Amino acid sequence: MKKSLVLAAALMCVASLFVSCSKPAGKKAGGAIKIGIINNPPSESGYRAANVKDFETVFTAAKGYDVKTFYSLKNDEQLNAASQFITDGVDYLLLSAAATDGWEATLKKAQKAGVKVFLFDRMINVNDALYEAAVVSDMAKEGETAVNWLKAQNLSEYNVIHIQGAMGSDAQLGRTGALDQQFASGAMKKVVQQTATWDEAEAKKIVESVINSGEDFNVVYAENDGMAKGAVAALDEAGITHGVDGKVVIMGFDCNKWALRELKNGNWNYDGQCSPFQASVIENMIKSGKVPSKKIISDEKGFDAKTITSSDIDTYGLGD
Repeated sequence: MKKSLVLAAALMCVASLFVSCSKPAGKKAGGAIKIGIINNPPSESGYRAANVKDFETVFTAAKGYDVKTFYSLKNDEQLNAASQFITDGVDYLLLSAAATDGWEATLKKAQKAGVKVFLFDRMINVNDALYEAAVVSDMAKEGETAVNWLKAQNLSEYNVIHIQGAMGSDAQLGRTGALDQQFASGAMKKVVQQTATWDEAEAKKIVESVINSGEDFNVVYAENDGMAKGAVAALDEAGITHGVDGKVVIMGFDCNKWALRELKNGNWNYDGQCSPFQASVIENMIKSGKVPSKKIISDEKGFDAKTITSSDIDTYGLGD
């Protein structure tokens, strides 16, 4: 009996040593750090293409990472992929959610499994104890900055075509909020408010429908650059002027280089910055094991066609 107790105690010690060595801070002993990345597809927008590229550049096999990625605009598909990554035993789950709701159960599963979660680009509606940190844009501030710029134009009237992004996403909610306040107060008129789910062609159809209806408008507020581009295509086909000294004010978000060039050429009026560069910030927290803040907000600004410079385009523009 005594020998059995000694053997059992020895086996427990060995098991304890194995568990303590299986997931140390920083790089895993004897293997790569397993990363699961959930994001929207790069085809969504120029912003998203830059965001995806940023993570691909930072989290590489050469730097000791074993990376699995999943891309979808559908929240339920993202949830299924995240759950599978957790089952597969990733060490870290990096998440840009398609929608703000529905994530609590999955993040609780991650926490129970010892998987550390970092949010990027977008917030979600969960208790912040369920993730390590969020490296995000302040989407509500982006909307407020854009609407404050629009109010400062002192137009005699504001008849707005509002083209929204994917409904329920943090970006859509934030960029919609400040404009909704203007509609509710009567300071601006909502000609139409409709989602194009970040899609250029759908945005074009929305504007074509308004043009065909004969209803008057003088502002297009599109929640990303691609949708603003689609709106402008509809205006051009109808012979309606836009941009600086044009009939219709054009507003976009994300600051793709091609969009900022449209500003500088006077074809658009405003573009709101949304920084896609969050990967290195997250990597620093993973490597150091230190989280300086639960919420790390990217510093962003808005650009006016009348003041933007070539240097601004080179410094802040995304893509080519």
